[in-house]
Order: sequence, then structure tokens, then C-alpha cells
Amino acid sequence: MAFNVLVVDDSSTMRAVVKKAIKVSGFTVGSCWEASDGNEALEVLQENWVDLVLTDINMPNMTGLELVAKMKGNDLFKSIPVVMVTTEGSETRVRESMDLGARGYIRKPFSPEDIKKTLSSIMGETENASRDDGTLEGCDF
Repeated sequence: MAFNVLVVDDSSTMRAVVKKAIKVSGFTVGSCWEASDGNEALEVLQENWVDLVLTDINMPNMTGLELVAKMKGNDLFKSIPVVMVTTEGSETRVRESMDLGARGYIRKPFSPEDIKKTLSSIMGETENASRDDGTLEGCDF
């Protein structure tokens, strides 16, 4: 099964890095969208079917934590798993993210294996279901 993913980060470079890591990891992706902050992410969510959101915490206009809170307060989006991908590594920040409803937390810098392990665990994808045939659909950039 391919998952539709939304990558949210104010840095276009970091969005590209996250997308590339997802591709290289072998995690099965259908479509992949980008947003530069929480407000833009909510617009993407309104217009597209998204199975999983990966978001930074520190962004202008609406932070990743604010995005998680808004998603969890919206009946249309509350069941979409959110993974924080950030340099924020304190236990307090991790706990705060999880308390708001984030399902996972990946610290920068990360490896494709970190991405694969976390996303597969959250989405219930088994190793055998992973795309490992050399095709790299979705997340094109």
C-alpha cells in the first residue's frame, strides 16, 4: 500500500532532504506534498487525501505544535498521524509533542533508516510490503 505524505518545513532545502530520505528509505509513497508552515499545511490537507504528516516544530506563522493541535481539533484531520522531524530534542519538547497528539518524533540529523523505521511502525507497514524494487514514485523533486 502506498501512503500519501505531507512534508512541512519552512526550509525548502530541509523539505527536499526529508523527501529524499523517504525515497531512499524504501517507505512506500503514493503522492507527496510540501508546505512551508502550518497554515499552508492545513490548506494542503483541505485539498488532498493525506495519510501521514511530517512536520518541523519551529516555523513562522504556525508552528508544528500549533499544526498538531489544530489537526487534532478537526474531525477531518484528527486521525492523520503526525511525526515531528526537528532539531528540538529535549525530553520536554518530545513529551509536549506527544501530549498534543504527535505519533512519532525524529531528531535531525536523521538517516533514511530512521525515517523508514518510524514511518513503517506508525503506518503498520511490514518490511515485506516495502518498495524495494528500485522504483522511486511519489516525493519527486
